[in-house]
Amino acid sequence: MSNNQHWIQRDLAVVWHPCTQMKDHEWLPLIPLIRGEGPWLFDADGNRYLDAISSWWVNLFGHCHPRIIQALGDQLGLLEHTLLAGATHRPAIELAERLLARAPPGLTRCFYVDNGSAAVEAALKMSFHYWKNQGYPRKDHFVSLQNSYHGETLGALSVGGVGLYRDVYKPLFHPGFSVPVADLYERRDDEPIEHYTDRRFAVLEHLLVEKADQIAAVLVEPLVQCAGGMRMYPPHYLSRLRESCDRHGVHLIADECAVGMGRTGTFFACEQAGITPDILILAKGLTGGYLPLSALLVREFLYQAFYDDYRSHKAFLHSHSYTGNPLACRAALATLDLFDQEPVLENNRQLHKRLTQGLAPLRGHPHVADVRITGTIAAVELAQDGPRKLSYPAEERRGLEVFRYGLQHEAWLRPLGNVVYLMPPYVINAQETDTLCATVCAGIDFATRSG
Repeated sequence: MSNNQHWIQRDLAVVWHPCTQMKDHEWLPLIPLIRGEGPWLFDADGNRYLDAISSWWVNLFGHCHPRIIQALGDQLGLLEHTLLAGATHRPAIELAERLLARAPPGLTRCFYVDNGSAAVEAALKMSFHYWKNQGYPRKDHFVSLQNSYHGETLGALSVGGVGLYRDVYKPLFHPGFSVPVADLYERRDDEPIEHYTDRRFAVLEHLLVEKADQIAAVLVEPLVQCAGGMRMYPPHYLSRLRESCDRHGVHLIADECAVGMGRTGTFFACEQAGITPDILILAKGLTGGYLPLSALLVREFLYQAFYDDYRSHKAFLHSHSYTGNPLACRAALATLDLFDQEPVLENNRQLHKRLTQGLAPLRGHPHVADVRITGTIAAVELAQDGPRKLSYPAEERRGLEVFRYGLQHEAWLRPLGNVVYLMPPYVINAQETDTLCATVCAGIDFATRSG
């Protein structure tokens, strides 16, 4: 029995894996990973895999980065954890200061949570509670975009739009509104982008005209709907949204869990539209992928709506045991150090060009409907008929075939249905990027060989 087989056998006896039909592992072997180095992962048998998706989009600067490890070691010898209610600590203070210094203008307060889904829950509660404190308890509905994804707790699912994750739980949701996004995949080639964006936005504008007295906030993933198939839309939609939310008295919540921290080419995706949301959520790559942590960056007027005498009962009593964990905050500070001291965004622009060049051979492929790239996020949409955008049936699992091909060629890919995507660590070099793109191209040829 190999080392891999030993660990697989033990795992399948006791572990229930996330986002997985466990019966698949009767024929699709698990990969027991034992260590990482830079953009690479290594299994128990010594095989290596290029981590093409940054371990679910969190590992910005590769595995076992010495500076982040050193920072964690230093903090571990000082303070590993304390509650953040009635107490504070240096990493939480410094991280809040540095995030707000980077943030779009007008964001003045930092509220810590454990992970992205929990942060979305906190943002929804904060927005509703604000309106209640202000005397508008009827503003208890939220608007989200079709095909959106904001996490898998109940509140987050209720504002999501990916049926695969949410449909079975619909009876448990608070009702809300869902509107189209200006997904460029749906645009006709002969329609100008701005015209298309305005046309799609008109649905949301009409909803706000009719229902603003019932709506607390609009929640969006800026520029890229990640778990919804890496669908992308232009900054102009966000500009229109900010102006409309202001005009109708509705909060704007930007979920940058996946698209923040430099992923889209700017540190915050909202920067590309020149807007400031009322709540901006960071998670995933915030700690460089080392520990779970999320932060809500909030406008001052929201904070002030909860600031009152105790007997007013206006306090925001949302908490988690590990809120503002010192180790997680220290990892996030080390991650920000790398942004401050190295040309990360400049390097990412070069990575963007490399991904664009490497995936160019797939444009015009008979079984590719679209190749799209925003920042360091690249996606290839597979289709039975590429030019007509006729999708493969989900049951054929063409993306899974690309995943299996990748494992045989030192690449860790995890497609979203018929969408093969790349979101590599920022430390991937030019040769590794070229090899990865070539593997994706070959894997797609392999997976679509039968038409």
